Amino acid sequence: MNSFGRIFRASIFGESHGAGIGVLIDGCPAGLPLAEEDLRRDLDRRRSGAPGTTPRREPDAPQIRSGIFQGRTTGAPILLIINNRDVDSRDYESMRWTPRPGHADFVAEKKYGGFHDYRGSGHFSGRLTAGLVMAGAVARKLIRPVQVTAVLEEAGGFPQIEEAVQDAVDNKDSIGGVVGCRVTGLPAGLGEPFFDSVESLMSHAVFAIPAIKGIEFGSGFRLARMRGSEANDVILDAKGTTATNHAGGIHGGITNGNDLVFRVVVKPTSSIPREQRTVDMRTGQPAVLQVEGRHDACIALRMPVVVEAATALVLADLMRVAGLIPPVVTE
Repeated sequence: MNSFGRIFRASIFGESHGAGIGVLIDGCPAGLPLAEEDLRRDLDRRRSGAPGTTPRREPDAPQIRSGIFQGRTTGAPILLIINNRDVDSRDYESMRWTPRPGHADFVAEKKYGGFHDYRGSGHFSGRLTAGLVMAGAVARKLIRPVQVTAVLEEAGGFPQIEEAVQDAVDNKDSIGGVVGCRVTGLPAGLGEPFFDSVESLMSHAVFAIPAIKGIEFGSGFRLARMRGSEANDVILDAKGTTATNHAGGIHGGITNGNDLVFRVVVKPTSSIPREQRTVDMRTGQPAVLQVEGRHDACIALRMPVVVEAATALVLADLMRVAGLIPPVVTE
């Protein structure tokens, strides 16, 4: 539900406008050097500040509360916390009974019977991805020399990202985007066929990120328009190196030693300053919603580091299951 992983396991917690957010990591080997600065680098990439991102300014200062002694992991669970500082919940009172179209407001009300924290989207908020980013920072250190890199390839359907974002802001609207991710240095043999395939596990983790609505590996949907003679990746040597990488580095659910490549779709932010039609949950009658508050015009701008974190989390767990990461790190 709020946890992911079999051996290297991360559990997120907190609410957008609550006291704080964070993650509990279990299954991290002892001996791994880890400091708050290791977490801060990735957290800074996720923070707002660029045009088109929320004006909410959180310092996102991570605190290590357990699992570290004398600068190294102990093998015990690692508790990482960020206190919320820049909280203003006033605008959410006016939206309490009028769910935002495209948002989790309606389903949260139905599932939790009105007891959910609706301020700033509560536990559904993208703010909780900061916990995922911290877990990813730990996972990155574990899987070295494997490298994970994600970039925003387009926003609103255009490669001219800044212009597309500014146009959305000027029109009081929001846009989505496409994030591409590449993993280099992976060994062949990670993953299992069927339910624990690399695609299955990666998709599971990536779809836990709010606003992700699609994923494709390698050439993805373009494969439907290819013939086998074109789509097949010709094997060049006994290491499994291929001439092309239409499969995205995975065959039969298992890594084949080539780069792992996938792309994800980020939907437009639901909270837009335009008037929208909705319903008043108290009366069942139609209502007009005017969203106030601080929101991203393009949440995809802040997604690459989150996608990297989810990817590193999956790979750390797969490599621990495969015995490629020992129970004690002796670097």
